[in-house]
Amino acid sequence: MSKQPTGLTVHNKSKVLDIEFDDGASFSIPFELLRVYSPSAEVKGHGEGQEVLQVGKREVGIAAVDPVGNYAVQPTFTDGHNTGLYTWDYLYKLGNEKDALWANYMDRLHASGFEGDSGRETGVTLTGPGSKNHTGCGHKH
Repeated sequence: MSKQPTGLTVHNKSKVLDIEFDDGASFSIPFELLRVYSPSAEVKGHGEGQEVLQVGKREVGIAAVDPVGNYAVQPTFTDGHNTGLYTWDYLYKLGNEKDALWANYMDRLHASGFEGDSGRETGVTLTGPGSKNHTGCGHKH
């Protein structure tokens, strides 16, 4: 049985999404983590190893959160990204595995040549071999 949320609150000042579930679990998920792990094709790519590293998202906010049926939400981030459908199960996973996912994100930033937190700074873009141009991949988004 899929877990169902009992509460969802967007905190624009602290930049976290608070979500509570019917099994008693509750999580505070940073907007930045939500954004860099967006389940959209734009971020995830079209298969294993096709993920597109997201950089410069430290200050990202959430402008709106739209419900999608009874199973997901679709946030609109302040950088314009709005194609990720976050199912309740995916939000639970992000909350439950937040520390490991964050460590993985930092490792990926460092592997791309960013030192410390520099890859998270607003305005930073990927250059070099790690930056894939996603246009023209032939898939509809």
